[in-house]
Amino acid sequence: MDKVYFLLKLNRVIKSARIKSLGIFFLHVFKRRYIGIFLDPVLACNLRCRMCYFSDEAKRKELKGRFSDEELLLVANAFFHRALKLQIGCGAEPSLYKHNVEIIRLAKKTHIPYISLTTNGILFSEEDLRQLVEAGLNEITLSLHGVKKETYEYFMSGASFDKFCEVLQALNDIKKEYLHLKIRINYTVNKDNLEDLRDFFNVFGTHHFDIIQVRPIQEIGNSDYHNFSWSDIYERYDEIISSFKNKCIEKNITCLIPNKHDLVKSSNEESSVSEQTYCYVSPRGIWENDFDIQKDTFETYSKRKHLAWVYFKKVFERKSKKTTKRSLNYEVI
Repeated sequence: MDKVYFLLKLNRVIKSARIKSLGIFFLHVFKRRYIGIFLDPVLACNLRCRMCYFSDEAKRKELKGRFSDEELLLVANAFFHRALKLQIGCGAEPSLYKHNVEIIRLAKKTHIPYISLTTNGILFSEEDLRQLVEAGLNEITLSLHGVKKETYEYFMSGASFDKFCEVLQALNDIKKEYLHLKIRINYTVNKDNLEDLRDFFNVFGTHHFDIIQVRPIQEIGNSDYHNFSWSDIYERYDEIISSFKNKCIEKNITCLIPNKHDLVKSSNEESSVSEQTYCYVSPRGIWENDFDIQKDTFETYSKRKHLAWVYFKKVFERKSKKTTKRSLNYEVI
């Protein structure tokens, strides 16, 4: 298991938020890598996936912006030396940005241990994918929200299931040459595509996957799809997911799937740790609201905001009753 996924698993094993916060404090003080950078170099998408805010026309018009080469270099100089992981593509589609190879090269130059890219994959040719991997990409994550053609094309509006299969085959061919490449699937599950998981390995059994994450649907804007109730999948969840997990274990696939009881639980302790390590960067905002990319670096901002002292105090904080949306309630198998 790669270091990033080992740390995710360790995060689940260590229950004490204070111990986790103490670890982050020491990593921060001794200038070690501990943040995850989630980078959207362009705010746009070629699809209108029904569960996503990009299916909302008003939101699509609002989400605009693209990093220039100069801005990207400023971001790299400010953050990359403190990053444990760089994920290109978080809330938007990175294949619409033409300089992903340059981002990966910058990340490799600054020795970021793990570089991933999340995409629907539809716009990438085999040559595009090969260039990304040759530049040093460690992992590519494909969004897949339906195993059957009709389910896939319904939820991923504007996409072609046949094209997705071509991209998946191209990645499997590239992986034979570049053994370090990890292929990951992100599957957002709802009441209308849960049953599809029964057929996942019947449809994709000839392909090699390294990681699969199953994420219960969440409301992320005024999307075309409106059934966000987990109660609709709760009764069938255990049976289908247990079988799916067992198949992943059999095929030596790292699995990130929440247990049934975690579907309705929010973890303040894990969320607090996530907030300390999570760094979102896009043309609309970089990390914190008052971070100035023209003047600040990770170190200057940390000093100005006294983050070492803030993190030290978190070691002694009592549990809060307040909940937060971001959580890490995933079992890592």
